[in-house]
Amino acid sequence: MNKNCRWYDACPLKRYYQQGKLDKKWVEEYCWVDNPDCVRKKLEEKGIYHADNMLPDGTFDERLK
Repeated sequence: MNKNCRWYDACPLKRYYQQGKLDKKWVEEYCWVDNPDCVRKKLEEKGIYHADNMLPDGTFDERLK
């Protein structure tokens, strides 16, 4: 059973994945299982800005635009 992150539908990572720009491992390991270690999720819940190209582990992928 998938338990998507509550932010998944609004997250740019969903769009990047659908466009084929983001490896499936990111959504499998973070988005589709509501991973509590997701840095994006933590920042979102605190209302802290984070760049669209920030990955769930807190690193940045400059190819994502």
